[in-house]
Amino acid sequence: MNKLLLALAVAGALYYGLGQQDKPDPAATQTGAPARSGSDAIRAAFDEQRSSVQVAGQGTVVKLLRDDNDGSRHQRFVLELPSGHTLLVAHNIDLAPRIDGLATGDNVAFHGVYEWNPQGGVLHWTHHDPRGQHPAGWLRHAGRTYQ
Repeated sequence: MNKLLLALAVAGALYYGLGQQDKPDPAATQTGAPARSGSDAIRAAFDEQRSSVQVAGQGTVVKLLRDDNDGSRHQRFVLELPSGHTLLVAHNIDLAPRIDGLATGDNVAFHGVYEWNPQGGVLHWTHHDPRGQHPAGWLRHAGRTYQ
């Protein structure tokens, strides 16, 4: 009986632990959660393959991409961070204004949520939450804040 309980406990712990890898970081999704700042925080999240990490920083636009018009519309571009790491920005333009006049070489500051992928990661939640349940994100370009 003790072996059966032990086996069930180990199986439950393994299941719970493995299942947590795909769940958001609770600290990152609570309203008012502090953002990890700078390209070092993003590099650490990339190296650890972490997602749902609230981050803030700045980078230089190195590539402009076509808008993603499947479902919610997103303005997309790639930033190079001071560390050399690149990051795809997916800015929801159904919830926040588009950054008009954005060009390669421009500097963009950001506050949003990092999601890991093998290409370097994606930054999203760069806008307000209409439901008020998620920390507001933003992008800042040429002195104007977009959220």
